[in-house]
Amino acid sequence: MVWESVRLALQAIRRNTLRSFLTVLGIIIGVAAVIAMVTIGNGTTAKITSDLAKLGSNLLFVSPGQFGPGRASADAKAFNERDIEAMRAQLRSVRAVAPVSQKSVTLVYGTESRNTVVTGTDNDFFITQDWVLAAGRSFLDGELRAGRAACVIGQTVRDRLFGPAEAIGQNLRVHNVSCEVIGILEAKGQSSFGTDMDDTVLMPLRAFHRRIAGNMDIDRAYVSAVDGADTSRVQADIERLLRERRNIFPGREDDFVVRDMRQIVQTAAGTAAMLTGLLGAVAAVSLLVGGIGIMNIMLVSVTERTREIGIRLAVGAQEEQVLLQFLVEAVVLSLFGGLIGVLLGLGIAAAVTTALGVPLPVDPTIILVAFGFSGLVGIVFGFFPARRAARLDPIEALRHE
Repeated sequence: MVWESVRLALQAIRRNTLRSFLTVLGIIIGVAAVIAMVTIGNGTTAKITSDLAKLGSNLLFVSPGQFGPGRASADAKAFNERDIEAMRAQLRSVRAVAPVSQKSVTLVYGTESRNTVVTGTDNDFFITQDWVLAAGRSFLDGELRAGRAACVIGQTVRDRLFGPAEAIGQNLRVHNVSCEVIGILEAKGQSSFGTDMDDTVLMPLRAFHRRIAGNMDIDRAYVSAVDGADTSRVQADIERLLRERRNIFPGREDDFVVRDMRQIVQTAAGTAAMLTGLLGAVAAVSLLVGGIGIMNIMLVSVTERTREIGIRLAVGAQEEQVLLQFLVEAVVLSLFGGLIGVLLGLGIAAAVTTALGVPLPVDPTIILVAFGFSGLVGIVFGFFPARRAARLDPIEALRHE
């Protein structure tokens, strides 16, 4: 009986192809919107998590000053080299501590010039940032101690200034300092915030202080914990050490901030997941609108086919059979719409993620849920018109014009 109802439903759909398509258009749009929104959102979340992971593993950021409403960081004194050495000597479960000072400068090589950010640091920077060299070498101990003007450049700087020419061993002018290029960083690409991570120049911290910054301040420190270490405990140790070194009495607020990269990743991923869920929920509303459209058209169909229903009932069809026929018709329409919506949603998601440069994480669960929900919409919104058709009086139905 079910297969017979399916056959009758397909015949009815073929007789009114255009109306059937317009009926399920709401379902198509709803399913496509849900799948596209959720897939794009998941891809964006994966991209953000991946880009934040590029900044380093088990990483903590230590900066002077406090940030937020009513908190000014201008009065907080900067870190110095003794602070960095104290963190290296006294912190447990720490693999590397990298001092970081930065300034925007102009680079010049030959007739080419470029504005970028130069970073004064040491070899711990490569460890904390999980950054390896594509060519050349890192800083020598003598270069770090003497403050020699040696530079390690990113791929963007190398491509824009040197082009196909060899960069290693060439002298690059950084601001007003001639700096020998000793290494080239491996490419990392764009960050989630739209910045080019490869548009950078690294030089020894002492050379940066003497020749670029004109002071001995350290803007921030990157602390990398050893694998398996509890970063929350490392964070607490850093805070305790810096409070002692900066003479902050008990009860007074810190004049520095320590951020755990894992917390940043979790917060960013949680926010992106919440936004994805909200977008999916908003898109799901269109499925309900599509269900109302199905119910409306099915009621019209019942009215148009009143005489046909009367004949079926008069020749012995049971109410359950008529009910099943119209219910199956509504479900078949919904499932057709759901199938087209799945394909359309995946196509939209693929196009958008390609344009945005984010992964395409196809989630079978979302596809099954959206497709199953489309069938549920057909059952729920098709039941009332089907019941109305099944309860028609055969005599009155046969008299219907």
